[in-house]
Amino acid sequence: MNTHVTLMIDAEVNTGHTMSDDQVMTIREMCDAFDVTPRTLRFYEQKELLFPIREGQKRLFTRRDRARLKLILRGKRFGFSLEEIRQLLDLYHVGDQQRTQIEKTYRVAQQRLDDLRSQRQQIDQAIRDLEEQMEWGERVLAELTQNQDAAE
Repeated sequence: MNTHVTLMIDAEVNTGHTMSDDQVMTIREMCDAFDVTPRTLRFYEQKELLFPIREGQKRLFTRRDRARLKLILRGKRFGFSLEEIRQLLDLYHVGDQQRTQIEKTYRVAQQRLDDLRSQRQQIDQAIRDLEEQMEWGERVLAELTQNQDAAE
């Protein structure tokens, strides 16, 4: 299995901060560390992808939240839907040393890779078709210009 595909294994967070496992981050610190907006974090909380500790109106994010956010953002970058990301995150605690999670992640990643390759083929074909049309247009314009010059 390709180690680059194992999206959910690499849960260590490198935010540039040195913090212990039990240290929490505020919403502002999370935004700064991950280059996201407060609205994004609240959205992920609403979608039950993140579970910050609530102290009144204040949200405190644990190491687990930081790891989950890193994986959410990576999954989004790979083109996974939020539902796919949720399903993969929910498999973390299955109890089989992440085997189920890794297998599911691999299948989802393979499907996404196949989709991207198909899209690339379609884009490549569209580029070739457009280039052909532009070459035809150049020839027609050159002929029209030549005919106009000859008529003058």
